[in-house]
Parts: sequence; structure tokens; C-alpha cells
Amino acid sequence: MSEAVQEYPGVGRVLVVIPTYDEADNIRQITGRVRKAVPSVDILVADDNSPDGTGAIADELSVADDHIFVLHRPGKQGLGAAYVAGFAWAKDKGYDAVVEMDADGSHAPEELPKLLDALRDHDAVLGTRYIPGGSVHNWPLHRLLLSRGGNIYIKMALGMPFRDATGGYRAYRMPVLDRIDVGTVASQGYSFQVELAWRTFRHGFRMTEVPITFTERERGKSKMSGNIFKEQLLRVTRWGVQARTDALRHRLGRSPKPDSTWP
Repeated sequence: MSEAVQEYPGVGRVLVVIPTYDEADNIRQITGRVRKAVPSVDILVADDNSPDGTGAIADELSVADDHIFVLHRPGKQGLGAAYVAGFAWAKDKGYDAVVEMDADGSHAPEELPKLLDALRDHDAVLGTRYIPGGSVHNWPLHRLLLSRGGNIYIKMALGMPFRDATGGYRAYRMPVLDRIDVGTVASQGYSFQVELAWRTFRHGFRMTEVPITFTERERGKSKMSGNIFKEQLLRVTRWGVQARTDALRHRLGRSPKPDSTWP
């Protein structure tokens, strides 16, 4: 028997989207922690046909809990595509806000109330590792330097005030995703997060950061790779150059040049 629809006070109906690929070791624990931390939210597991049976486990969880749903996708298409599909599902079902969360436990569900409380007065909330109160656990020094250096470069290149534009623990109100046309986002991996923040910022939405503790996964294999990082830097550089070119054309009284790759 279905339970009554529940809302998070001041935000409305919230869907936590959790993309998965080979997360059989983690999916039970992460969904259980979310349900315990904020019982009023729903969860959508967006599984990319995981060979390890993650999708089947998610189906079992869905049968046992009316707040857990599963979106089966035909194959591994990338983090960005999984989120876009999850956001479209949320819109179709009438949710007011969505949350991005990793399946591996690196994003603590116990901190979800902080994001949702901040969303009451904002359109988008970024969970941030690099502001007072935020931290990173169990990363080697080179990984931490790469992340912090990348975020410094993003801030300089794009002029956004945020300290952590690459983080994947976030909350958005649905009108934001409609306005920025999230279905056209082509980026994958960590650059997907940068592009969403960049589009949201450029459209003038109310954004804020809240501190989070990021803990590297204990089980399973990280999806981070050098190619993902290179893609991110190339896209950010192109967006930064385009932004400055558009600003110059505007000062000269010319219209910005159309560009199909421009967020």
C-alpha cells in the first residue's frame, strides 16, 4: 500500500538521484542512510545496467520501500547522462527539487538536511569541501592538490565565486533545471557538475555553498580518471574564453556570436 506524499518543509517534494554502475557493495547501505537521515525524501536509483547486479538489488529495495524507485538504463552512458535522465524522471513525477548524491558513501546522507535547509532560501545549493567546516578524508595528497588546483582554475577562468564547482553533492529546485535546459548539457564526469553550476550562475539564480565532509569510498572502484580531468579543463578553458569574447563584443555594441557548444 502506497504511503501519502511527503514534503520537506519549505522545499516541497524532494527526489535524491543516485546514479549507479557496479555499486552492489554500496547501494543497500547508502539508500538506508538516506531514508534514516531524511525520511520524507524519495530516492531514484539510476542504474546503467550494472554487471554486478546493482539494478536487481535496487529493485528489491524498491519493492520493500515505497520511497525508493529504480530507473534502469540500457548501458554505461556516463554520470551526466544518468543525472539528466533522473532529472527528467523527477520533472515527470512532479517533484519540486532534486539532489545529486554518489552511491559510494562519499557524500554523507546525514548532511542532507543542511543542503535542504539552505534550499529554502536559494535556488541551488552546492555541497562544498573547501570552505570552513568542509573537509576531505582518505585522499592522497596528489588527488587533493589536483582537485583544489582545478577549482582555483575554474574560479579564475569563469569568474564564479564558488570554492568547489566540481563537487557532486548538490540540491536544485526544478525551475532551475528547466531554465538552464539541463537536457542539452553535453559534459560528462566532473565537468558535468561544473557546467550545471556555470549555467545556473550565468542565469542569475540564487546560489550558495554549505560545508560537507567528503570521504573517499571504502568499497568498489573510483570512476575518476585522467581523461575526465582533461575534459573538464578543456571545457572550462573554452567557456572562459567565450565569456570574455562575449563581454568584449557587448562593450563594442555587438551581439554575442552564437555557439552550439556554449552553455
